[in-house]
Amino acid sequence: MSNRPQVRGPRGLLTAAAAAVAVLSVVAAAPPGSAHKYRHQADVARTYYVSPTGKDVFDGLTAAQPFQHIQKCADVMVAGDTCEIMSGTYPETVVPAHSGSSGLPITYRAAPGAAVTISGASPVTGWSQVTGADVTAIASDPYAVDSPFSDAVAAGHVWSSDVDLGSDPGTVQVFTDKAMDIEAQWPYPGLDLLNPAIEHAGAGSADAVIADAALTRPAGYWDGARALTGYWYVSATTTVASSAPGSVTLSVAPPCVHKVVPTDTRYSLSGKIGELANPGEWFYDPAAHKLYVYSADSPAQHTVEAKQRQLAFDLTNASYTSVVGLDLFASTITMGSSSTHNTLDTLTGTYLSHYSDITRGATDCGSSVTRGVSDTGIVVNGTYNTVVNSDLSLSAGNGIALAGQNNTATDNIIHDVDYLGTYAAGIAVMGNSQRVVNNTIYRVGRSGINLQWGTTAGLTAGPDKIAYNDISQYARLSLDTAGIYTCCSADMMGSSVDHNLLHDGTPTPGVTPFAVAGVYADNGQSNLVIADNVGWNNLQGTVMLNGLGTGSHNNGVYNNTGGLTLFYVKGADQSTGTKIYNNIGQIVGSDGATAGGLVMSDNLDPALDPLFVDAAHHDYRLTDASPARNAAIPLPGVNDGSTDGVPSLGAYQYGAPKWTAGARR
Repeated sequence: MSNRPQVRGPRGLLTAAAAAVAVLSVVAAAPPGSAHKYRHQADVARTYYVSPTGKDVFDGLTAAQPFQHIQKCADVMVAGDTCEIMSGTYPETVVPAHSGSSGLPITYRAAPGAAVTISGASPVTGWSQVTGADVTAIASDPYAVDSPFSDAVAAGHVWSSDVDLGSDPGTVQVFTDKAMDIEAQWPYPGLDLLNPAIEHAGAGSADAVIADAALTRPAGYWDGARALTGYWYVSATTTVASSAPGSVTLSVAPPCVHKVVPTDTRYSLSGKIGELANPGEWFYDPAAHKLYVYSADSPAQHTVEAKQRQLAFDLTNASYTSVVGLDLFASTITMGSSSTHNTLDTLTGTYLSHYSDITRGATDCGSSVTRGVSDTGIVVNGTYNTVVNSDLSLSAGNGIALAGQNNTATDNIIHDVDYLGTYAAGIAVMGNSQRVVNNTIYRVGRSGINLQWGTTAGLTAGPDKIAYNDISQYARLSLDTAGIYTCCSADMMGSSVDHNLLHDGTPTPGVTPFAVAGVYADNGQSNLVIADNVGWNNLQGTVMLNGLGTGSHNNGVYNNTGGLTLFYVKGADQSTGTKIYNNIGQIVGSDGATAGGLVMSDNLDPALDPLFVDAAHHDYRLTDASPARNAAIPLPGVNDGSTDGVPSLGAYQYGAPKWTAGARR
């Protein structure tokens, strides 16, 4: 980090004017084009300007002579400096050369009124229409002839361009007019990956065999294709070892569950040019470096782009850095373990992270379910960093990953993420001492917030705070999850999950539903406070405890509205120290639950009507006549605020102002 020296006054020390002359002398002596190269300290904070029409040989100190690249700002700025970015698209990855310091951050911000996009995509041009002769010449896939692809070619809807997008089609991402296209696949899912058309394995499926009468392609057609499968809590990819009409045999059975389950396993098949036959689809041939797209008219009439860069900003080695008011397209931001006091404010990020190969050749369970959890979306590592007031959407993985310690995500709106259905989430919380408050999260493949536990070497661990979030439409592609999901066998040190609205879990249609809750402490989570949460339209209620494994110990489940479900809490010492007090709603699995050591008290009898203000419209405050008034065990910090002499049951105290959740804007 660079610290600015105080300019010394009289008595033989440098005056401000002399310091200015000295700086100018250094600049004048510097080689052309490197006037700022050696400026590591300064007495006056500077504002630099950037425009797509600028030049990096300019000094960048006025809007009339701006730099062309944001990276040029990043090369020269020191603590206290600002890079003001004018309207335009910047196809670059910015890597700061210096950090700010306490009270003197380095700031990258949009100029007033400017629309600034940092893009990870580059244009694809040079399109030519594919002909029948071209189809015959595709020697790498003899099934291209007499396929849906050849029919689309005959109809004049397929175009190609020579472009190098790497050797792995699983990382390719293509856009037409700023909307993501999809890889050619069967069945055609449509263009909404959080609401895809889904095919399920049929009768006769077992082990590594998917049987389905709808598989009508000839024998060998699917050999070598990539298969995506999803069942219960795991999504995975593998290759097709062999195929015939009515079935495909996978190279390995899906991990974790080790079988294909008739009716419940969803699947899709990709990697074959023969399926390029629907609007918005593409196919990439890595050997020929050729991209094919389906288009009703020439792609030259549109803006077609392909992802070429992962990051808009690489803050791995940066601290005290602010990024404000920018749009991120097909790219994201990452921080490192030493990053501290960075702020990401008022960003709009779309298509943050993309991949389609989940397992990448691995066959173990852990690699599949955790794909994308730690390294996708906005990745916040280190300490005391913040993501605030941002709109983040469209990611194969996370919206935000909070690693490290003492980091914050607040007042963000996150949606349409985790479109592969792994344990990535709207916000994936790792480490400890993290704050996730007042966010709105909806339409996610699995969980809105995935709350895990980890420690940071040299730092004292502390509890997480997950509060005042509004989370909905989770579990769209995976089951055994929740709006806020936490697992497995961790002592959460009093982490609090409180005052969240958790509603409208939307499990994939056509599968056997299981374990979609508001808050789900799975497989032996202990020392959690789950309080004052409200849920509706969740299969397992607002709170679910599962003590399988190490037991559900020392959890406090207090004043929640919307019901509970208890699993594996009845065995000897399986739930010692857990207290379930003052809740409203049916408690499933409560019979005999105290045999495991938990204590249940003062929960509203489910036979009684709570007499809410307007349950039909999800106003769960208590009316004057509610039996939940004056009925709760007093719990300071949990059920304060009632105007009655005794606190109320449920998440809203009678007479107290109604608390609200979600992003505050």
